[in-house]
This record gives sequence, structure tokens and C-alpha cells, in this order.
Amino acid sequence: MNRIQAVYRVHSDANSIAARARGIAVEQSVEMPTGPIGDAYVLDEIVGRVEDVKDLGSGAYEVRIGLAADTTGFEAGQLANMLFGNTSLQSDAELVDAVFPAEFAQIFGGPNQGMAGLRARVKAKGALTATALKPQGSPPAVLAKLAQDIALGGIDYIKDDHGIADQSYSPFAERVPAVAEAVAKAAAQTGIPTRYLPSLNGNLDAMRKQIALCRKHGLDTVLATPMLAGLSQFHTLKKENPDFAFVAHPSFGGLAMAPSFLFGKLFRLLGADAAIFPNHGGRFGYTPEECRRLARFALEDWPCVKPCIPVPAGGMSLDRIPEMLDFFGRDVMLLIGGSLLSAKDKITGETARFCAAVRGP
Repeated sequence: MNRIQAVYRVHSDANSIAARARGIAVEQSVEMPTGPIGDAYVLDEIVGRVEDVKDLGSGAYEVRIGLAADTTGFEAGQLANMLFGNTSLQSDAELVDAVFPAEFAQIFGGPNQGMAGLRARVKAKGALTATALKPQGSPPAVLAKLAQDIALGGIDYIKDDHGIADQSYSPFAERVPAVAEAVAKAAAQTGIPTRYLPSLNGNLDAMRKQIALCRKHGLDTVLATPMLAGLSQFHTLKKENPDFAFVAHPSFGGLAMAPSFLFGKLFRLLGADAAIFPNHGGRFGYTPEECRRLARFALEDWPCVKPCIPVPAGGMSLDRIPEMLDFFGRDVMLLIGGSLLSAKDKITGETARFCAAVRGP
């Protein structure tokens, strides 16, 4: 039986690590003592296997567990459960990576459009530009005017802030048509096909209706929050709408799971065309090494799975553009929100400056 290689960073002492590793293998497979199990198939195929334990120093160990692929049911939520269900409740372990059997690429599919598709949508070749509509509490007309002013600066993507949902002060059904029309008018003037990304929210039925409304108004790219929507629902929407691109927001992703794996690899496998993450040096505590690893996971060659474009964000400013391009290269989408919005009535010019700094002469 094919196995997933799940990799955990475990804090332990040398005398206990072997038993701790076996404990994770059992917890993440049969979740019971193996002694009472009399079925040879369960013992031989289903029970997790400790395949390697590596001492990382300072009381940390890399533990590699082989988990039977069939236990996932080849379904997104159950995949996460098998990788890190009960063990996520134990404070000494972190899921840092997983190596999937080749058939997972075909089963889960990865991004619909991928990096090349996101570039093609806005007729770009290099790094992409993006921002967010804020603040929450603004009515549709205000957000539409803001979006139009930003789009006149030639930006590639404008997303709803992830906190903007279907609130009384900005109903989805009113906001989306207004912003879509405003962005389309600006795009007609600039010649740059700026895309507006409404933020999906609610249960699966609500998000299906929201995508239908987006489609009605000529939109083909949306923002989704997989950890809030549920991995299974996110994957279902991706499969049901192969012509859409899904940009994944990291909210509620602060688990005992390496961000590089969650946002860069797992979100990519389940269908994220782009993955937003907190860049180092911003409002969150990610290290440069973790950000570099995330970008590598998102972009590295994976047969039958399109590259997912990394989107560093979280308190970025225009003066960091050269540094970020040097760090990530051109296979990136730079997302600058609050810093750009601080320009107020000069936002069109500031957006143009942002785009010029990213695109170059």
C-alpha cells in the first residue's frame, strides 16, 4: 500500500524519543493500543510506521512516519486529519512536511490556473502586484470608489480584505457588482485588465451562490480562506469551478503546523493558485528561512500540479519592494495593503509608483 511520509518536529529527550515516535505513528493511524488488534491487514498496512528519527539538536527531533494513503479516503479534510489530527493537540509536536504518493496529484489536482494562469489573466510576465480593499465597515460605494482609484494606478489584483464578508453595511450581493463595475471602468482606461477578487464566506451553499454572482459580473478570480471555509469545502469549490482561480488567505492557519507546509504545499495540492502568507519583517514572526521554504514548496516542480504563486504580505511597504524581489525573485505577487491605502487621495499615484517599482522600466 502506498504511504504518505509525514514529517514532524518533536521536542523530547533522547531516552523517550523512540517511544514518542511510535506514539505518533499509532495516534495518527489506529488511535488505540496495537495489542488488542488481531487483524493482520490492520497491523501490517494501516498502523503507522516509524521510518526515521533524526536528532536536530537542542532537544528537537525530526520524526518521519509512514501513513497508509488509503486512510485519507482521498478527501481533503480526512487527509488533514490523518496528517495531524490528534497529534495537533499535543504541545510537543509540529507537522513540518509531508511527501505524498504520486497519485495524489491526480486525485486532488492542485491549482486550476497556477502561476502562469494568474499572469495571463492580467497580461503580465514577471512579478505581480496586489492590494486589499479596507477598512471593514465601509459601504459598497466607498469600496467601489477606492477600488477604481487603485485600479487607475495599473495594479494587477485587488482583493477584498478577508474580514469583508456579507455584513449589513456591505452586503456581498451589492458590493461585488459595484466594485466589479468600478474596476472594469478603470481597466478600460489603463489597458491593464485589473482583477477584483471578492472574498468568499459562509457555508458551501452560500459560497456557491457567491461564485455564481461573481461569474454573472464577469469575475473569474476569488479570495478564499481554506481554514475558515474548511479544507473539504475549499477543494470542492475548486473542483466545481475549473475556470476560476483561487487565492488562499492564511487566516486561522496559526496551528502547530509549519506555515511553509500548510500554505505552500497543502493549500497548493488542494487548489490554491496563489497563497498569501505573512512575510518576515512584517507584523508576524515568520523567519526568512520559513518564508523561503514556503516559496520553494509553492513553486517547486511537482508533476501534474501547477505552481502556486507565493504572496508575501502582512505589513509590507513600498520601500521593501527591491528587497522582496531580491529575496523571492520574479515568481511572486507582492501584496501591499495598509501602507498603500495610507496615501488617501493620492492613492492612484502611489499605486502607479508601486507597479512601476515591481515591473521595472
